[in-house]
Amino acid sequence: MDPLTEKYGCTESVRKNLPDDETIYDLASLFKMFGDPTRAKILSCLQIRDLYVGELAEILGMSDSAISHQLRVLRSAKLVKGTKEGKEVRYSLDDDHVTKIMEYGLTHVNEDR
Repeated sequence: MDPLTEKYGCTESVRKNLPDDETIYDLASLFKMFGDPTRAKILSCLQIRDLYVGELAEILGMSDSAISHQLRVLRSAKLVKGTKEGKEVRYSLDDDHVTKIMEYGLTHVNEDR
């Protein structure tokens, strides 16, 4: 037995409580969504208020098609949702979990500034 395991006896306890590989993979994929600055900006905008593609494009100085592409990626990750309003779609954060992830992330980033 490893001397540290023998000393601390915690290895098996940690191993039993570790999420399975699929869950860890899904978690890593989720956090990857926040790794792209454009997606992080879109999420930050939607944290403030619901917006249309054109509004996001204007705010971020990007084309509608570039914003639409990123929104498709964010929708596939269930981070944003769209609500059809006539011919347009208004986008918002998908749920309170996304809002909390953004809040905690910003708090963590800003704690030493």
